Amino acid sequence: MSNFMRPFVAVLLAVGALAQGPICNVASAEGEPTVVDGIAAVVNGEVITYSQVRALTAPQERLLRQQYTGDELAKKMTELRQLAVKDLIDRRLVIQAFKKESYEIPDHIVDQRIHQIIQEASVVGAMRSKNVKTNSIVSPTKIDEYYRKHRDEFTSKEQIKLRMIMVSGHKDTASAPAQKELAEEVLGKLASGAEFEQMAQTYSEDSTKDNGGDWGWIDRKTLAEPLEKFAFNMPVGRISNIFDYAGNYYILKVEDKHGGSTKSLTEVRADIEKKLVQEDAQQIQERWIASLRQKAYIKMY
Repeated sequence: MSNFMRPFVAVLLAVGALAQGPICNVASAEGEPTVVDGIAAVVNGEVITYSQVRALTAPQERLLRQQYTGDELAKKMTELRQLAVKDLIDRRLVIQAFKKESYEIPDHIVDQRIHQIIQEASVVGAMRSKNVKTNSIVSPTKIDEYYRKHRDEFTSKEQIKLRMIMVSGHKDTASAPAQKELAEEVLGKLASGAEFEQMAQTYSEDSTKDNGGDWGWIDRKTLAEPLEKFAFNMPVGRISNIFDYAGNYYILKVEDKHGGSTKSLTEVRADIEKKLVQEDAQQIQERWIASLRQKAYIKMY
């Protein structure tokens, strides 16, 4: 008889999809129904019950109830329980593969005191170790390629400490030249030694006026792109010339900057190698589990 024809016992209490959950009959103190039980999935004739799913998800469910309500909570709970069912199915497939192969776990993996009762966690770990073989040495070419493609991962965030004076050129079309002259007058005062903070409080027209034009520490993409490029290329302590952008006139001062440096390949080579080995192991494990699924009869309720 093929796997698809193998009969299985249908428990009457198993109803609906996992999103609705199993049949219940008593309300708990928290207002949640008391779970009776039901079938969540069948894996090659072995049943996974709702109670097993709930036992696995219970800690995360308590956290979800603290963070979400209503439809959003229901959606999150459904996603959590579906992931739990998938995990339990994968574990069951691994245990079945273990039994089929009659694989023996070395004594150093299983504690002598529980030698007669093999814990599933040990079985799963041992089977994964046996079937997920990776090469612990990554070629230099792969490491170099990863470094070139992911330089951002090894580059510290670039920030500047900025002050800005903005003189609007849009107050009145007829007075635009006068506004440009005002900006030039402010720049002249700064060149003569006037305090930038005081000039900003007196003449600036942006939202930081009262703070003396202080924008604090800013990242890239905080300002409009032309202003950002101009500001991040300025040397520390220098007051800019007038920067004309979108009809307004800007005078900038970068008080400090940090970040933006990239670690060398030598510094990060070991970390990249470790990451690539882990990714390789994950891919091999996923292919192995996928092959077990293809050979198995799995029915989810």
